Amino acid sequence: MTDAVTTEAVGEASVPRFARGVKFRFDDTRKSWMVLAPERLFLPDEAATEILKLVDGQRSLGAIVDDLATRFDVPRDEMAGDVGGMLRDLAEKGVVLL
Repeated sequence: MTDAVTTEAVGEASVPRFARGVKFRFDDTRKSWMVLAPERLFLPDEAATEILKLVDGQRSLGAIVDDLATRFDVPRDEMAGDVGGMLRDLAEKGVVLL
């Protein structure tokens, strides 16, 4: 197994959504996107923000990967590893449900 967590480990049919009490929004004061979780605040970088914008509780993980790989002209396998790894990390922190 590689160091990167792939979407296969999570499941491409999985439909990620934010956990209860978690909000993803743009903060006008900071001029940046933020993830607000109970007693926690995450400031995602640009790549993470693009992924999180697609987490809507309706799109599958596979659809998110396809969208981003096409939009940013990145090999699908590479994008799957990046997206799967980031969402798995946020799931372990209780921010995203897979």
